[in-house]
Amino acid sequence: MTVITRRTLLGGAGLLLSGCDKLAEQPGFRKILFSGEKINQGLQRALADRGALAPEFRTDQMSPNFRTNGTRNPGTPDYDAHVATRFADWRVLVGGLVDRPLSLSVRDFGAMPQRAQITRHDCVEGWSAIGKWQGPMLGTVLKAAGVRSSARYIVFTCADLYNDAPYYESIDMVDAFHPQTILAWAMNDQRLSVGHGAPVRLRVERQLGYKHAKYVAKIDAVASLDGIGRGRGGYWEDAVGYDWYAGI
Repeated sequence: MTVITRRTLLGGAGLLLSGCDKLAEQPGFRKILFSGEKINQGLQRALADRGALAPEFRTDQMSPNFRTNGTRNPGTPDYDAHVATRFADWRVLVGGLVDRPLSLSVRDFGAMPQRAQITRHDCVEGWSAIGKWQGPMLGTVLKAAGVRSSARYIVFTCADLYNDAPYYESIDMVDAFHPQTILAWAMNDQRLSVGHGAPVRLRVERQLGYKHAKYVAKIDAVASLDGIGRGRGGYWEDAVGYDWYAGI
């Protein structure tokens, strides 16, 4: 019996999508095509323990080299200016459906209760690496902001640009409050490098690597993903049809 895994499917996504581009642009076809994703999400949620932790590793199991994924440097004048000051003036704005909007510096993130975890990063391109990440739990930040019960998703807007628009990603509230979902400002006991998303990146350890937004500048609680990008919840989801729910 042939077992078809998520990685197998993703590995063949380019061939599939290249043959379906014209069809996928038709709203009716897209509705049918992407309905399977919701079924997959529902099945995975139903079969898995929603609070289960991703595997964590020992320090001696950490990868000697941890590749960068996605953008290696936003390279915009604004970002370069922040690099020059070591992100002293960087602020992450927390807003949307919250009672207390926040403007957080890197120092603010470091002053919050911290979580450190050594986890494996699984990239959709087929490689994996183990590294140590540190930062406050996203749930801690959302509670401090007074996230409202009407919020269903958390959207991350980033400093790197794709086609002149900021990169973005989103997760639902289950993953937002998972204990291993953190806003990391440190990697392997040092402040994040530019290539790995300085000064702050998302780590959502039960999802594939493209969900781990780097260069986070804004965090918004929203009731719907409609009207954000192309409405599929993230840059790669919009651009090439990657799953929005990239659970592993």
